[in-house]
Amino acid sequence: MLRQIFLSLFNSQSRTDTGGGGNGSEPRQLRTVSIQDLQRLLNSRSVESPTDYEDDDDDDEIENVGEWHQPWFPPHKEPQQPGVELLMGGEFGSVSSKIRSRRNKRNISQMILDQPSRPRGALSRENMTSELIPNTNGTAVASYAANVYCGQFSKDSSFYYTCCQDFRLHIYDMTSPPSPYMKRQRNLRRSATGVWDDSDRNHDTTLKILKTIQGCTGRWTITDSHLSPDNERMIYSSISPIVYMTSTLDSSVTQTPISFQDPNQRQRARAHWGWDEDSFGIWSCRFSADGNEVVAGGSGQIFVYDLLADRRTVKIIAHEDDVNSCCWADTASGNVLISASDDTFLKVWDRRSLGASQKPSGVLVGHTEGITNVSAKGDGRYIISNGKDQALRLWDLRKMCSSEDFDNGADRDFRLRGFDYRYGHYPKPKRAAHPRDCSVMTYRGHAVLRTLIRCHFSPAETTGGQYIYSGSADGKIHIWSLDGRIVQILDRSKTSAMTFDPSAEECILPNSTRNTVCVRDVSWNGNEPMMMSAGWDGGHSLSKSVVARHEWRGLSKMSYGLEDWMEKQNIERGERATRTRRTLRVPGAFDSEEND
Repeated sequence: MLRQIFLSLFNSQSRTDTGGGGNGSEPRQLRTVSIQDLQRLLNSRSVESPTDYEDDDDDDEIENVGEWHQPWFPPHKEPQQPGVELLMGGEFGSVSSKIRSRRNKRNISQMILDQPSRPRGALSRENMTSELIPNTNGTAVASYAANVYCGQFSKDSSFYYTCCQDFRLHIYDMTSPPSPYMKRQRNLRRSATGVWDDSDRNHDTTLKILKTIQGCTGRWTITDSHLSPDNERMIYSSISPIVYMTSTLDSSVTQTPISFQDPNQRQRARAHWGWDEDSFGIWSCRFSADGNEVVAGGSGQIFVYDLLADRRTVKIIAHEDDVNSCCWADTASGNVLISASDDTFLKVWDRRSLGASQKPSGVLVGHTEGITNVSAKGDGRYIISNGKDQALRLWDLRKMCSSEDFDNGADRDFRLRGFDYRYGHYPKPKRAAHPRDCSVMTYRGHAVLRTLIRCHFSPAETTGGQYIYSGSADGKIHIWSLDGRIVQILDRSKTSAMTFDPSAEECILPNSTRNTVCVRDVSWNGNEPMMMSAGWDGGHSLSKSVVARHEWRGLSKMSYGLEDWMEKQNIERGERATRTRRTLRVPGAFDSEEND
């Protein structure tokens, strides 16, 4: 066992020495073995006895500690029947466009030409853009000296915002295209409070900055942020009992604290000195659809705060472990809440029944490890979740497990003892899913390691929500069709630098820079086939995080380049002009071609 540990340490050090741009000819030195190294390697294999596994013949795979990300269960390569039924059921966009696509009779150009002859409103934007999936590895548009934990578009895609580990929030105007890169001068300036402001330090971008907000210092980092539906307010959490709300459009620096603590005298008395032993941390926060309420989760609890009444209205002891993510199930009533926890379960809460019982309305059982993120489609029926068991699952709330069934055996824990996702290795699990799995579909292929990787539905306005996408610790962005197939993989290790011209041909970076990016969050623009991804750079770059813009490049699927296409267009335009002149020629008029 010890021999295997030290051999793995040596191999890991060798890869590190040769992976940072070296040629491998320099003598290698084994670095000092720390307690963290030994803990990581011991955790990389199951500490349970082999008899705990269903198949004892897999011992060789269990002892494999060399590969940092072992895909124990491969992704689907063929459409899965439950997913196909969802696609053709009408709840995920237009069915007619999917039928035309399957028959290879989908012609966007012809659809646009025929639009004047169609009834008003017969041709929706979804019919034209549902198959336009971002297919470029991207160009960097912003870089930071701190890790980015959240990067999302506003609901109308006019804003893009990020929150960083240095407790800064950046808001960008997406109605303006990226400008050519120009290295900015680092000029310190004195703010209105008399403090030297260096808010633009180590922050480069080609996007138009609307506002940079210095958040209130919390614990470790800003873990989550969310923009209000009217784009005028933003909330953010930082593993403290207080969520802060700030303005986005004006120059105000005022930040309103939203406290989720119990309003008792003891906590108020000690709040001046910090958090006491009964305190907790908020990991996730979301505005309601009307912007009047905030749902927040963390430390096994879930809360709702009424901004108009300025008081906490809901407190639920929801889980036995941290609540990493929470959301509203629909965008209409705001009565149904979803919480996702490290205890491997998602729980559904109906506020209308909480007065009679503190039990959930149902539980979504299927993951075998903690859940990093939950995202709702917004119709009150479908949600998706990312799990540390390296699976993304699609759920139908109508098929959830009841609280009674959950208490009668479905609450069994199948987590691997000693597994820590932050070390970047997932040992062979006991099983692919919980025995009481009630999920509709499972999507695989990505790496949910190192941090709480996020997942989302594609925009309903342009795609009908028929795609699911996620970041990944292996530096790739995975896009799945609802039927289970991976339809696109974007590689952040091949992202072009900020100085690169996005209209030029994509360049491929050297191999030494690959597999160093961890893509934590991705957001799909609701108005055009374009994505923005926030990735942590694990290489030797001065920037710790880079945001990249990924567009749909239809020309890349053609057999000729942009210049050839433009030349072809000019020739065809000239031919059409010649035909038009011949058609409109007056009889008897002078024609140079006839005289020739």
